[in-house]
Amino acid sequence: MELFLVTLASLFAGFVDAIVGGGGLILVPAMFAVFPNTHPATLLGTTKSASIWGTAAATVQYAQRVHMPWRSLLPAAAVCFGGSMLGAWTVTVISPDFLRRLLPLVLLGVFVYTLARKDLGRHHLPRYTGRAEAMAAALLGLTIGFYDGFFGPGTGSFFVFLFVRWLGYDFLHASASAKLLNVTSNLAALILFAVKGHVWWHFALAMAVANVVGSLMGTRLALKHGSGFVRWAFIVVVGALIVKTGYDAWLG
Repeated sequence: MELFLVTLASLFAGFVDAIVGGGGLILVPAMFAVFPNTHPATLLGTTKSASIWGTAAATVQYAQRVHMPWRSLLPAAAVCFGGSMLGAWTVTVISPDFLRRLLPLVLLGVFVYTLARKDLGRHHLPRYTGRAEAMAAALLGLTIGFYDGFFGPGTGSFFVFLFVRWLGYDFLHASASAKLLNVTSNLAALILFAVKGHVWWHFALAMAVANVVGSLMGTRLALKHGSGFVRWAFIVVVGALIVKTGYDAWLG
C-alpha cells in the first residue's frame, strides 16, 4: 500500500512539476505522511531519486519543441550544480530555519507581482544575447542552485519567475529553461544523499517511472496550450506554496 500511495503521488508531482515546477509540494508531504517515522534525509533522498528523472524527461520534451539557448543554459547548469553542492554543504554548518518565516513573504511578493503585471511572460522577448545572457543565466543558476541545496521549497517557481522577469522569457520558454537547471541542482543533492545512503532504491524505481509518465503528460499539456496556460499554472502553484510554507512557518 505504501508503494502504491507514493507512486501515485510521484505521478501527480511529475505532472505539476513539468508544467511550472512545484512537484515537491505534492511528493514531499506524501512521503512524510506515509513514512512519518523515517529519517527526513532518507525521504528527501528517495524523492530526489524519483523526481530527477521526470524533470530530465520534461527537459528533453521541451528541447524538441521549444528553442533552448544552449550556449547560455549549459554553463548556467554547470554553475547551478556547483551552487547546489555548496548550499548542501552550507546547511551542514548553518541552519536554514531563518528562511522559513521569510519564504512565504517572498513568494507572496512574486504572486502579487505576477497578478498585477498581466502582460508578464506572455511574449518571448529576451533582454540579453550572447555573453550577457550567459552571465545572467549563470548568476541565476548559482543563486537559485545554492538556495535549492541549502533550503529548497519553491526552487522551480523561482527559476521560472526569474527567467521571465529578469531575462525576458515568456512562461513557456522560462519553464523549459528552468527544467534543465533544476535537473542539475537535483543531481547535486541526489549525489550527496546517495553517498550517505539516504535513498530507498527499491521505492525509487517505481516512483521514477511514475514521475516520468506524469512529466510527459504535463509537458504535452504545456506545449499544447502555451504561455498563457503556464502562467496561470504558475499562479496556482505559487499560491499553494504560500499556503503550505506559511502554515509550516507560522502555525506548524
